[in-house]
Amino acid sequence: MDMPHLDDVRARGRTSAAVRVRRWQSKSWHVAQCAIAAGLAWFVASDLLGHDTPFFAPIAAVAALGTSYGQRLRRVGEVAIGVAIGVLIGDLLVTQIGTGWWQLTIIVALAMSTAILLDGGQLFVTQAAVQAIVVTTLAPTTSGAFTRWTDALIGGSLALLAAAIVPAAPLRRPREQAAVVIRKIAGLLRVAADVMESGEVEPAMALLADARATDYLIRELQAAADEGLAVVASSPFRLRHRPGMRRMAELVDPLDKSLRTTRVLVRRTAVAAYHRRPVPASYVVVCRELADAADVLAEEFRADPSTEGPSAARAALMAVGQHTSELQRSHALSIEVVLAMLRGLVADLLELTGLSPLEATDALPAPRRDWLDDDLRHD
Repeated sequence: MDMPHLDDVRARGRTSAAVRVRRWQSKSWHVAQCAIAAGLAWFVASDLLGHDTPFFAPIAAVAALGTSYGQRLRRVGEVAIGVAIGVLIGDLLVTQIGTGWWQLTIIVALAMSTAILLDGGQLFVTQAAVQAIVVTTLAPTTSGAFTRWTDALIGGSLALLAAAIVPAAPLRRPREQAAVVIRKIAGLLRVAADVMESGEVEPAMALLADARATDYLIRELQAAADEGLAVVASSPFRLRHRPGMRRMAELVDPLDKSLRTTRVLVRRTAVAAYHRRPVPASYVVVCRELADAADVLAEEFRADPSTEGPSAARAALMAVGQHTSELQRSHALSIEVVLAMLRGLVADLLELTGLSPLEATDALPAPRRDWLDDDLRHD
């Protein structure tokens, strides 16, 4: 095995390990919450109520909470009721027909049918079946049916209480991820400006590949926004954050549009480099100014979640928009598209400061028209 290949394997291993550690860090609150809820469920059922080995209480608590915020209250309700139904049906039928393979078949069928007839979701139906199996095979006693049923309700109730207690991190994450997307746009713009200035094809192709590999950023932003909405919907302690979280969720589409516009700008910059079309120096300056304005916008998103709109970034973007209207027009189609994308990106980013699409477009002064008497030369 040659050393470059070994180095690649090691690099991929380090990256994979880092990804796993970040994933664990992002789920550490869920892990702690499930662990504490399980312990408390056992304590309440065993120590306070005197139930003998109440293992259904922690099972219901952990199964209900899970490791995500999405539809948590619904999941808690489905699991708690599903577990309770499975335990109840299993206990009642075991006392009547005993245990065995055919008894298990009947009990599982009845538990799942009951859950379906109650209009339960997939999690509801699955938990009813699983807990009926546990009762029939692992705890087939003729006494304590009500106790096991109440154990399941205890676990579900504690899960419901725990679900209302959420950290502030999911509320910050959408803004932090939005800042990541905007900083990526700023980085692409700076490299694009370098390519415009140098006209080198190889860096242009590398830039194009980098821009095309950015879809995951929007997916992560959407996931963060969904998680934040789920948190404010499920926790009564986070009601005051609902308007701000909804505003953040509404910015996912404008951010996606901004990133797409950036990719088109990068592609036209690469085309200009490939065809040896020199880009005017003034375009390079404006592209770098736009990158600086994007950085200001990213910092405002990251640092101050209380503002209605990033005011400093809006002023910087308005200044860049004014500069785009003063740029010398070009006869080359690639250069004209670069200008159009610069102006379009300014408008897209202005939407992120709180302007409507029409307001953002109207905020840009009209471009120069001194070339319109000439024929436009296509690439």
